[in-house]
Amino acid sequence: MVATAVILAAGQSSRMKSALPKALHPLAHRPMIAHLLAACEAVFDHIVVVAAPGMEGVAAAAAAHTLALQQTPRGTADAARAAAAQFGAGEVAILYVDNPLLTPETLRALLARLRAGDAALALLTTRPDDPTPYGRVVLEGGYVTRIVEAADATAEQCAIGLCNAGGIAARAADLRRWLGQVRPDNAKGEYYLTDVVALAAGEGLRAGAVEAPFTEARGINTRAELAAAEATVQGRLRAAALAAGVGMAAPETVFLAADTVLAPDVTIAPNVVFGPGVAVAAGAEIRSFSHLEGCRVGAGAVVGPFARLRPGTVVEARAQVGNFVELKAATLGEGAKANHLSYLGDATVGAGANIGAGTITCNYDGFGKYRTEIGPGAFIGSNSALVAPVTVGAGAIVAAGSVITAAVGADELALGRARQRNKPGAAAAFRAARQGVAKQGGVTQGGAKQGAKG
Repeated sequence: MVATAVILAAGQSSRMKSALPKALHPLAHRPMIAHLLAACEAVFDHIVVVAAPGMEGVAAAAAAHTLALQQTPRGTADAARAAAAQFGAGEVAILYVDNPLLTPETLRALLARLRAGDAALALLTTRPDDPTPYGRVVLEGGYVTRIVEAADATAEQCAIGLCNAGGIAARAADLRRWLGQVRPDNAKGEYYLTDVVALAAGEGLRAGAVEAPFTEARGINTRAELAAAEATVQGRLRAAALAAGVGMAAPETVFLAADTVLAPDVTIAPNVVFGPGVAVAAGAEIRSFSHLEGCRVGAGAVVGPFARLRPGTVVEARAQVGNFVELKAATLGEGAKANHLSYLGDATVGAGANIGAGTITCNYDGFGKYRTEIGPGAFIGSNSALVAPVTVGAGAIVAAGSVITAAVGADELALGRARQRNKPGAAAAFRAARQGVAKQGGVTQGGAKQGAKG
């Protein structure tokens, strides 16, 4: 039997005070909706996403699936009705995009409860530490008879710890019928999906409950709830990395992206941040206070501390990126070193090359970006500026303090600086002159005598 998931994603971010639709707020650098879609793809045959008109970003995030539009925001049951034509003839689960932490295991349990055959509807429930703001789930004989909103609950019902988590599952024909019967008989004049529980009970049909951990079922409607969900996602990602053989001395200080790929025997020091699109090969070491995004780090390489790898960067095997070094769209060849205070942008550094402290590639002229090519085994002296486009050949040496504007051939020595001149005794004469001026009343910033004013 075909199982369909319908994700309600038409909500705005009014409580977050944001112009970004709720579905697109990120968790571990991935939109909320992408997390729920990934879980649904592991369980359901067909996925429908309900969005509002003008939500191009949500439509793009759900491009691999069916899109339905809720033309006017009139409640959750109305949003579900917008997808009714896509229900098919099998089982349908209605889920909320602001429950992005649901796991495939929980979704399978929701379908399994429906398939058990003793209930026409399965309801997702949870037990929050503080149930105060949540709708209470009333059970009789182990089945759900009603959902009572917190504002309408009696003192006895407020003592119930089991709360509504939002998701439901039913057979398509039943769900279409119940949705057609929902009425906006409430203070907001909206169509509530939770009303289908009472409608099922009114037909003498049972509703079963599936309990999910609150860390999975929590809703995200505020910035504080988004931050709490981020902590949950980070905990999952860290646990998975540790289980896969990644070493982290202080995992609570390491922040990962949902797509971070870490091989076994990678070592991550405290206070490291991974943006999206990072892969690190076995045996590499990422030292403290480094930030990596859109890059690849090879086996046995060392990055940091205080290093920044920007998108398009490749650090090959056993290469070293040291403190306060930034790489952007750059390849650091096998065994190459850039250990101190350097910027390498739009550059290729050959195997075994050495980049001295303070070296920069001048890759931008205000209009375009240009590349620097440094050959294998080249040595770039400290405080050098390589003005792109430029090449430095294999085994070449660039003298410290040089500004290189023309190609340097293989094994050549390049000196791109003014000739040094030494003047014997000039330093002592300079000091004597300065000391004499100071005794007579001080000097200006430019060295001229100031008038004495007492």
